[in-house]
Amino acid sequence: MKIVIAEDQEIVREAIRLVCARDLGHEVLGDTGSGTMAVDLVVRLRPDVIVLDLGLPGMDGFAVATLVRHALPDVRVLVLSGLVDDCAVYRIEKIGVHGFVDKNASTLVDLKDALIALAEGRTWFSATYQAARLARQKNPRAVEKILSETELHILSLAGQGLTDEEIGQRLNISPTTAQTHRSNILRKLDISGTPKLVAFAIRHGFARA
Repeated sequence: MKIVIAEDQEIVREAIRLVCARDLGHEVLGDTGSGTMAVDLVVRLRPDVIVLDLGLPGMDGFAVATLVRHALPDVRVLVLSGLVDDCAVYRIEKIGVHGFVDKNASTLVDLKDALIALAEGRTWFSATYQAARLARQKNPRAVEKILSETELHILSLAGQGLTDEEIGQRLNISPTTAQTHRSNILRKLDISGTPKLVAFAIRHGFARA
């Protein structure tokens, strides 16, 4: 396979490169620590797979994966990340990636297994990711089952500490409409007050930009 690596830690990029090229015999076309550059490399080099960290500067891995999946659907996306909270799992499922290796619980053996699976046309998701996905699917109170897309966006903005006026400016709606959305979110999640809403958004990963 032809592979592009997008990982912000140079030492991790080198380890991935060794696994891909030396251990498995794949061709690494390029690597980068930048999200913006990752998109450029994929569009320009047309790899079979991008090994993608979610915490990239400039443009995060979620945005990179979304752009790649829309622009080049034949490119397979293997996420390499320690993010397995509710928001991360929800966003990854929505994007439709082909694999997930958990940085916190996995080893280079897992990375090899994931790359072998993708080379054979299969998917590969770590045990921790699968457990988080199953728990979310079984939970009738999972956030994305309760809130609309607009409310999820506002939850994220509120979790970043934005006021109703600032949210209104971001979404091109009035502050009153933003306040109404915030009140509906509080009611649906059974949370009393914005400070607890912010804490909820942070705890579940929805406060990331």
